Amino acid sequence: MGIIAGKQQVNPRQHFFGGPGRGRPFNRGDFKYIILRQLSGKPSYGYEIIRALEERFHHFYVPSPGSVYPTLQMLEEMGYATADESEGKKVFTITKEGLDFLEEQKDSDERIKNRMERWWNPENIDEIAETMGEFEKLAGLLREKARDADSKKLGRMKKAISRAYQEISKETV
Repeated sequence: MGIIAGKQQVNPRQHFFGGPGRGRPFNRGDFKYIILRQLSGKPSYGYEIIRALEERFHHFYVPSPGSVYPTLQMLEEMGYATADESEGKKVFTITKEGLDFLEEQKDSDERIKNRMERWWNPENIDEIAETMGEFEKLAGLLREKARDADSKKLGRMKKAISRAYQEISKETV
């Protein structure tokens, strides 16, 4: 992020739940624990872990392959997980040492859960998901219409979005 002509530059790839000022969803070092906890349920390959964690965190946090695969490799090097090839995929399994580590760190479950709940409001999770679905529909419509719009139409779109922003900003104060 930066400043362009007095305006904040927005990263279009930034996940809408983890916007500026949200911080990380958990503390440094917790990710290996989270992956091990996932593996304690069943052996899994990397993509399967990513999808399971996305579900676990209600789509508010989606781990990247760039964080999952190096962590899996580290867990393997630490002796907390093993990897076997199956149907062309590397399937990871937690070891006894990994289970022992989880037992030693069992207070981490509650700490991580509490930190994640500060990231979202689980009481309104369905309404949040529906609202974000509407936002995604709007973003898709904007992408579609903006391609062929002239400057006059783009100006109207910008004003409509600005009005919505202002209205939503009033509601959250």
